This record gives sequence, C-alpha cells and structure tokens, in this order.
Amino acid sequence: MFTIDNVRKTFTNGDVKEEILKGINLSLKEGEITALVGPSGSGKSTLLTIAAGLQSATDGHVIFEGKNITTMSSEQVRNIRAKMFGFVFQSAHLVPFLTVVEQLILMLDVAESKIKKHEQQQEIDNILKLVGLQHRKNAYPSSLSGGEKQRVAIARAIIHKPKVLFADEPTASLDSKKSKEVMSLIRDLTKRLNITTLMVTHDEEMLCYVDHIIKMSDGKVL
Repeated sequence: MFTIDNVRKTFTNGDVKEEILKGINLSLKEGEITALVGPSGSGKSTLLTIAAGLQSATDGHVIFEGKNITTMSSEQVRNIRAKMFGFVFQSAHLVPFLTVVEQLILMLDVAESKIKKHEQQQEIDNILKLVGLQHRKNAYPSSLSGGEKQRVAIARAIIHKPKVLFADEPTASLDSKKSKEVMSLIRDLTKRLNITTLMVTHDEEMLCYVDHIIKMSDGKVL
C-alpha cells in the first residue's frame, strides 16, 4: 500500500547543511496503525509530512499504490492528498463559523467526493454515529469539548473514505481519559474501514493501540 524508500531530508541554513532524515525505509500495510516514536528532533514529523506529500524529500522515494509521489507535479500531489489522504493533527483546526455537519460537507467538496449530494447526509450521519457525535451535528466548535473537537477532526479526516490517515500527535492536547477515547476510535476506524494509518506520538500509553512501533533517533530508524 505505502512504501518509504531511502528517504533523506536536508535543510540548508546559510553555509550549514543539516541532514534531518538519513535514509529511512518503511512499509505500511492496510488496516494497520504504525506509530513513529522518539525524542524531539529525531525526524518523526518531518518523515510524516514527506510521506503525506506536504513537503518534498531531498532524496529517496515515497510510493503509494505503486505510484511514485516524489516524481509527481505539485498539482498531482495535491490531488492525491485531497482524495486519498486524511489528516488529524494535535489541534482540531475546525472552521469556527461552520457546524459539525458543515465541516464534513466542506471536506467532501474539497475531496471532490463521488458521493451524490442526496446521499451525503446519510453518509455524514453514518460517520457521526461511528464517532459518537450524531447528537452534536448542528453544534459549532465553540460549544464542543476538546475531545469532541478531535472526534470531529477524525470524522472530517475519514468522511471521504481515504486510503491513508496521517495523525501527528492526535492526543497531545487531551487529558488521559480523552486521549484513550480518541486512540480507541482511531484504531476502530482503521480496522473497520481498512485504512493505512501512520501516527506520530510522544505518549507511550497510546502505543497499546497500534500494530507497529517504529523508533527513531537522530534521523534514523533504530
């Protein structure tokens, strides 16, 4: 499904070059969660953003469904991100003037979803039921708790049925109870929808929810 092949990333600051990623190789499977762990500065988030096509690698390849993302045009990569990838970050990043339902409709529009307009409401109801928020569908972000906001973010990330879910510290802003609820939800949806999930986390308590743990240090996989 997803292969990261000898990926390197170098940043240049004046005359100084710093190699953040030093030849990373990973393979990700459908229906499984892979967690990237390691100290700050180890290259976890850089690797995730390169895998997601949010920034380019200095060298190496990212292969998605047999296609080399690293050789595609910016427009082609944006198209894959919109239609095939879902994103959950530390902050929910909800649009403050849109209701929960409207957040999901916006995502369907961005992804150019093939779901017909008259079927979208049923699909939205189904997703909100999966994340336990059908009773909050007309609420605005300002009235939602932190855990509810993150569940809306997860619903928004999967409403268009992506093949890959990228999660960068999805529980970092939540307390222990809500963190476990969110991770349990991500695991359930990964299995139920057969999604390939790549996650960055510092929280070792969340590792019991994942299938594979990849330890990183100083830009390398240990």
